[in-house]
Formats: sequence, C-alpha cells, structure tokens
Amino acid sequence: MSAPTTNADHRRLLERWELQQAAYVAHRENRFEVMLDVLALHGPAAPTVLDLACGPGSISDRVLRRFPDATTVAVDYDPVLTHVAEQALAGHGGRATVLDVDLARPGWSDALGGRRFDAVLSSTALHWLASGQLLAVYQELGRMLAPGAVFLNADHLRFDDRAPTLREISAAHDRRCQDEAFTAGVPDWQGWWAEAAQLPDLAELVALREQRFADRPPQPHSPLDLHLAALRTAGFAEVGTVWQYLDDHVVFARR
Repeated sequence: MSAPTTNADHRRLLERWELQQAAYVAHRENRFEVMLDVLALHGPAAPTVLDLACGPGSISDRVLRRFPDATTVAVDYDPVLTHVAEQALAGHGGRATVLDVDLARPGWSDALGGRRFDAVLSSTALHWLASGQLLAVYQELGRMLAPGAVFLNADHLRFDDRAPTLREISAAHDRRCQDEAFTAGVPDWQGWWAEAAQLPDLAELVALREQRFADRPPQPHSPLDLHLAALRTAGFAEVGTVWQYLDDHVVFARR
C-alpha cells in the first residue's frame, strides 16, 4: 500500500515546478519581482489578489510570503494543478483559496462570489487561450474590477513575421537555456508530469485532466500588441509593459 500523500509532497512538487518552469523562462524570478514591486508601489499594504490560471500556486505563494496580510484567490481549470496548489499553499492558512474555474467559459467570474480584488496576476498561462477567449477574459476582468485595480500578466508574447530576426534570436535563446537546464538535471515538462502522476492522490486527477483538455489544443500565440489592444477594448484606462526580456514580457493594465 502506498504511503499517504502529505502537504510536504505537494510543496516538493511546487518546488520542482519552479525549477522546470525556470528552464523554459529565462530570468523568471525577475518577472515575479517586478510584479510584486508594482503591487507594493500601487496597492494597499494588505492586497487581495486574484491569481489567474494559477497552476500549482507559484504567484500566490510569492504574494503571501511578500505581503504577510495579503489574501489570494487562485483559480485554474487543471484539476492536478489546483489540487497541488491547494495542498502546497495550506501552510498559509486561510489566506489562500483555490477554486476550479474555466476561463474559457463565459461568466467564469461568477465562481468568485462577487469578491473584490486589488490586483489580478497571471504567469505563463493565458497563451493557452484563443484570441477571442483572451478578449472575453479581459472584458470579464474589466467588468469585475474597480477603478484603480491593476492587472499584471507575465508571459512569452512571441514575435511574429513582422520581426523575424527577433523571433529567431528569442528561439535560439530559449533552446540554449533549456539545453543548459536539462543537462544539469532539471526536469522538463514531461518529466514533471511523470513525477506528479506518481503521487497516489493525483493519479485519478491526471485522467480527469486529460479528459478536460482533450479538445483544447495549444493556440497560436497572441503578440504583445493584441494583448494591449484587447485590454484597452475591455475598458482598462492605462496599458503598457513594465518588464521585457526578448519575447518575455510583463504586461500592465490599470482599470
């Protein structure tokens, strides 16, 4: 009989996720540092944060450690990642709430029960949405956020045919970073999921995940200007970027 899974097992999975993601995103920690700095400079001392497409809780964990009186609501549609997040964030007590939310469905914010947020943060996730779905998410945020609330999205916003040299340089840089990390023993995407599937409480959830995403293939990446235009269309008063490294950006928007 397998030993019961503990919160420590899920914390280790979160730590392994951080290593894996850092292989795909150069200077990943800089992105989070900038996002939290913006939150500190433009927000209350005890912010309420929506962690959008939270994965295993990377953003929430950092927010709750940086701001001792903060609270977060972390949402995702991946049943494996939301379970890992719920267990890995348990050490923060009642300051973290994790919800099963499908951003691709209209009205997804109903699951938040009318909560008010000072900021919405997301990282390396919204590129899974088609452009129409992305605009719908931004419009939903525009309706639910009060004036002054901020949105920060850290993601690869790939260069398109308008910038072929920059696209080539960015792709070469990605390959170099990944080769170095994987040679050093860092788990890749498939390796992390293989580790996750070994935990008894995640085995059934892996099957559910495959079922949920069976008809949702990866989408073409939306370029930076599409994100900025969509945010303006959604009613955000001020949009721009607060950080960039090659094709990796942190997009900022103020409601």
